Amino acid sequence: MRTAVLENNKFVIKEMPKPILDEYGEGAIIKVTGCGLCGSDIVKMRTGLAKNGSVLGHEVVGKIVEINSKTVFKVGDKVALGHHVPCFNCDYCRNGNYSMCRHFKSTNIFPGGFSEYIYVSEEHLNNTVFYVSQSLSDVEASFLEPLGCCVRAVKRAKVYENSKCLIVGLGSIGILMGQTAKVFGAKVYGCDIKTDRIILSEQFGFEKSFLSPNINDLKLQVKEIAPIGFDTVFLTAGASSSLDFAVNSVRDGGSIVVFSSIKDENGFKNNEIYYRELNVFGSYSPAPKDLEDSKTLLDERRVKVLGLSTVYNIENLNEAISDTISNKIMKAYIKI
Repeated sequence: MRTAVLENNKFVIKEMPKPILDEYGEGAIIKVTGCGLCGSDIVKMRTGLAKNGSVLGHEVVGKIVEINSKTVFKVGDKVALGHHVPCFNCDYCRNGNYSMCRHFKSTNIFPGGFSEYIYVSEEHLNNTVFYVSQSLSDVEASFLEPLGCCVRAVKRAKVYENSKCLIVGLGSIGILMGQTAKVFGAKVYGCDIKTDRIILSEQFGFEKSFLSPNINDLKLQVKEIAPIGFDTVFLTAGASSSLDFAVNSVRDGGSIVVFSSIKDENGFKNNEIYYRELNVFGSYSPAPKDLEDSKTLLDERRVKVLGLSTVYNIENLNEAISDTISNKIMKAYIKI
């Protein structure tokens, strides 16, 4: 089967053996029709977290072609999925920190979404694989996992009716995060340094978005909307300058949700957090219930994703990565 294999910070298309279901026992073989390119795939590739020989990709949509399972799934079902499964029994899971569960971190699909076929376990079929109706396109279905991440972040932030949320960074995740916060009843605003993303966010239902390469100008614009500051600020852009901006934009006692990694980890100012009683926390990866809620939002079109992705063939994966890094596109969908 055709597979994109990482070699020296580039992906090379190679022929690999198709997973054999009999070797695993229970589970299923899925023929991948496409896989979204996640920012974490790019980070792993560029920082060396993924080693030579790795196969990445986890925002998968495809069809079941072989199955040995006690679940209701059958051959021919169109599915989308999450790639990690918590144990539900450890201290992390009992405290709702499913993505910190050691079993969660050890489970995965094989070999990875950027290949023609993958194996998913019985655990996956029971918890993180979801049937996709024919009314949902493959590209839309591929947003199950990234939207699930946003659902989890908004839940953790305890976003409430008529609260004011600011999304810092209006890439695909920022657009998803804003729409999700709106579902929870918030009034959502955004900011970015790119005019086209400002326009796009308002097309996706943001109340208003701000364009300013000058952070002081941006602060003034924010004050007009939220004089005492925003109830919640979501950091969906990996820039160290966004940290100070978030602290200046959130109200006393408000929350800052960190949803991106940054290269320069200078961190937040301790005294600001202490004296202003700020809540600063991260949100990382979805639990099965978040994926289920994500599917509902996609099915009901309460969160819209069409127009966020640009389609590339798997042979053009490196081009898709380059175009994403250079902000030429919002997000790539890799057609297998």
